[in-house]
Amino acid sequence: MSEKEKDILILDAGDLLFKKFFTPVLENEVKPATEKARLIVESLNVMGYDAVGIGDDDLTLGKDSLVEIAKNANFPFLSSNVLDEASGKPLFKPYLLKEVNGVRIGIFSLLSPDFFPGPSDLRKKGLVFRPPVEVAQAMVKELQPKADLLILLSHLGYPKDVELAQAVQGIHVIVGSHTGANLVYAPVVKGTIILQTSPKGMYAGKLDLTLRNNEPAFYNAATRKSMENNLNNIKNRLAPAGISEADKAQWKKAKEEIERALRQFEGKDEFTNSILSLGEQIKDHPDILRRVEEYKAKYPETGKSPPDK
Repeated sequence: MSEKEKDILILDAGDLLFKKFFTPVLENEVKPATEKARLIVESLNVMGYDAVGIGDDDLTLGKDSLVEIAKNANFPFLSSNVLDEASGKPLFKPYLLKEVNGVRIGIFSLLSPDFFPGPSDLRKKGLVFRPPVEVAQAMVKELQPKADLLILLSHLGYPKDVELAQAVQGIHVIVGSHTGANLVYAPVVKGTIILQTSPKGMYAGKLDLTLRNNEPAFYNAATRKSMENNLNNIKNRLAPAGISEADKAQWKKAKEEIERALRQFEGKDEFTNSILSLGEQIKDHPDILRRVEEYKAKYPETGKSPPDK
């Protein structure tokens, strides 16, 4: 698919490249772990990824290794609040601007420093973490004049995503991670849609946005659909000829309340969210499958089990 034909964004908020971090990787495991990470990046290239935020486990081999691995990507890694200690500059690009179907989209990323338990954690060696809320406010201020829609790739965890949405206005969508919650019914907190799916590559989230005005304020289309179903049920209740006047008055009142609520959705933006199971019915891309088999042949012991995020 060419860039002109593409009308979707494929995004991830981190912890893609290595197993869940518990202890430093042994010296004899560094090379296969690095090559597996490169294989994953090459696979994401084939899938057409647009941007990836970094997670704490992506730093398993340290910042220098991650920077080298990222050079294989056809998409940017983003790190808005993670700085290289030596240079004082962001480890990766702080944000990305994309245009999809005429909509200007600004994407940035945040990683929580709380996921690194102490000064001995080698993953944060040579890095400085700026406060997520402070950086989010700065990103919104910088990106609002340049974008119609702001997306945060958040590696803060779901509770912090909710707190951030309450504290910072102007972020339209938070693509969350780390907590591993399957948010089938995506909450909207102060106008911000919060998304998240389970880890380990078992699911993919699909968000469809319908934009009707220049100031995005989304409601869940499932809410409207539920109200419409309730309205139809009430109309059926009012249809029988033998209904008492008291019951009729009660159902008419309920009908008017739902109709009033539905009118509030008119002209507003809406979204639908679905979570797709990536099971055996999803066929492997032949190029990716070939690379995986080559890796397993080279590292048969390492290749026995899928990556654990």
